[in-house]
Amino acid sequence: MPRAGLTRSAVTTVALDVVDDGGVTGLDRLTLAAVASRAGVAVPSLYKHVASLDDLRRLVATDCVAELTRVLAQATIGRSGPDAIHSAADAVRAYAHRHPGRYAATQVAPDLASDADAELAARAEETIAVLAAALRGFGLPDDDTVDAIRMLRSALHGFITLELGGGFGLPDDLDRSFRLLIDGIVAGIAALAGGAGNGGVRAVPSPDLLR
Repeated sequence: MPRAGLTRSAVTTVALDVVDDGGVTGLDRLTLAAVASRAGVAVPSLYKHVASLDDLRRLVATDCVAELTRVLAQATIGRSGPDAIHSAADAVRAYAHRHPGRYAATQVAPDLASDADAELAARAEETIAVLAAALRGFGLPDDDTVDAIRMLRSALHGFITLELGGGFGLPDDLDRSFRLLIDGIVAGIAALAGGAGNGGVRAVPSPDLLR
């Protein structure tokens, strides 16, 4: 990248490339030196566009959260209830496998009291809105929606982190285990909603749960 073409957006793009190249540990390996080397500039040149490594990590996280939100929106459009949750879960898992470093960046929580994190917080709100829409088919009370999202996110992140980190050593089918995990989350969300969704939608376990 020519020095004259360096901008805040261009620095972020280079940082995303560094994160992608680092695989599972890509976000941890993101440094200003690595970005400067990839961009063909000296580290001080980056300070014209980003204030610090934390600033750069925030930009990367913001882009990645927005990207994952688009993936989730595409996966859940026209779906609701258990079907939407399974589709969302599959989309997040697939994204994490394609971009493990970027997935890690989506886990960076914004500081809601910080003006510097305002854009990241806005993008995170959009993610929550997509998930909340996917949950509407369960007829959850508003007060329970955040709990349901946290249930889903915790289950997904735990499974994905173990999978990407090589934490599942047994030869059994991981896709089946993942499907059963999400079936369990769906059943838990349905129970949280009183067992019935909007318009009579109920969480129906997959046949695997009955084996």
